Amino acid sequence: MKAAGPVPVPAIQALPPGLVNLADHEAFARTRLDDQAWAYFSGGAADELTLRANRSAWDKLHLLPRVLRPLNGGHTRVELLGRTLAHPLLVAPVAYQRMAHPDGEIAMAHAAASQGAGLVLSTQASVSLETVASAFGAYAERGPLWFQLYLQHDRGFTRQLVQRAEAAGYEALVLTVDAPVSGARDRERRAGFKLPAGVSAVNLAQLAAPPANTSGSLFDSLPAHAPTWADVQWLQETTRLPVLLKGVLHPADARQAAALQVAALIVSNHGGRTLDTTPATAAVLPRIAAAVKGDLPLLVDGGIRRGTDVLKAVALGARAVLVGRPCVYGLANAGAIGVAHVLRLLRDELEIAMALCGCVNLDQATSELFFDQIP
Repeated sequence: MKAAGPVPVPAIQALPPGLVNLADHEAFARTRLDDQAWAYFSGGAADELTLRANRSAWDKLHLLPRVLRPLNGGHTRVELLGRTLAHPLLVAPVAYQRMAHPDGEIAMAHAAASQGAGLVLSTQASVSLETVASAFGAYAERGPLWFQLYLQHDRGFTRQLVQRAEAAGYEALVLTVDAPVSGARDRERRAGFKLPAGVSAVNLAQLAAPPANTSGSLFDSLPAHAPTWADVQWLQETTRLPVLLKGVLHPADARQAAALQVAALIVSNHGGRTLDTTPATAAVLPRIAAAVKGDLPLLVDGGIRRGTDVLKAVALGARAVLVGRPCVYGLANAGAIGVAHVLRLLRDELEIAMALCGCVNLDQATSELFFDQIP
């Protein structure tokens, strides 16, 4: 990875006492974040049915452990896009992290890299992509570094953004395909959400504003920037990096993505932040796995709060998982130390769950782990 000047160092903070799981981190973060930041990071779209379903769907899956199996030499390693990862945990892309902590994405990068986790940086990060790459790349045992991409209305600017990511050492592009517009986020509207002074999408600072829409119809402005399958092909031809699609829920879309030979799919409903009443990702994941038939790797996000959730995700067909909100809560609570604690908790809980289910490695996590086997 190419360095971009001196490696920025985050502040060192003590972890608040009494935080022993991700729910504790969430509860404590509510005391650290103001109403606007809390609405932005924790809220979902409309009635937040999908937001709640993402969490409850993992709880409804019951594990049926095997006993008396040999566990010597057990590990959490997985293969993903040509790399061996120490464990299947990646930090999901979350915008404007400096709203949660002054160190923002710098602290997130140090924490993820120190724990061997992958990091997906948001297009709307509040720290430059080069600075984040420099912080992340300082660790020899780090996981993969990917750049999440929203296609902009100016394709020339998008191309320059991709070139910056390539030059900075990012290893893949994660194209978000499920958010041509923002969802109807009632919590943010009630809180009167606006970005605080000094926080902005710095990587988009040079992007010219799109043409004004004077018709009053959303659809009159959508064609200028909403991505299509043709744009996926354009991006594949534009970059030398692997392209993943994030936000796939329909099996037909998964099959079309496989036909285009994208690098991987991230099964995601945007954390319940775009279209409410979409199904939980845990419910969709086995259908997507059946649709692609192993032709490309799958990842999943949404509602993962325990190591058992990670094990269930792998058993449903995911190669790895992405975790967003809990990492932001850890960031709010103790900067880089808080994020590292969240990731370590998940990894420790995953190892415990594997051992108690008789899985010496994640290849042994299949649908046979479930009390009601997933077809």
